[in-house]
Amino acid sequence: MTTIYHIAEPDRWDPQAESYEAESLTTEGFIHCSTAAQLSGVVQTFYTGRSDLILLSIDPDKVEIGVVYEDLYGHGDDFPHVYGPIVKQAIISAEPFSA
Repeated sequence: MTTIYHIAEPDRWDPQAESYEAESLTTEGFIHCSTAAQLSGVVQTFYTGRSDLILLSIDPDKVEIGVVYEDLYGHGDDFPHVYGPIVKQAIISAEPFSA
């Protein structure tokens, strides 16, 4: 298992819910994730200075809908994307996160 990560907004994360859906699932059709190697770049690009985030560690083998690795924006790096809700069983941990 290679863990993937998603940085969740606090208003979207409900630890009691059966699954997790980021806003991007509605707006873009998938949930953005990253590998451990990609995480710091994502943080620097989108979340610098934030102290209210939740870092989800995800087992991609337990994501029922599957994980697709692709470079949709031409950055030269394949990022993991989830094209549906992430079931609770796939979430290894949810920890407070500061960027």
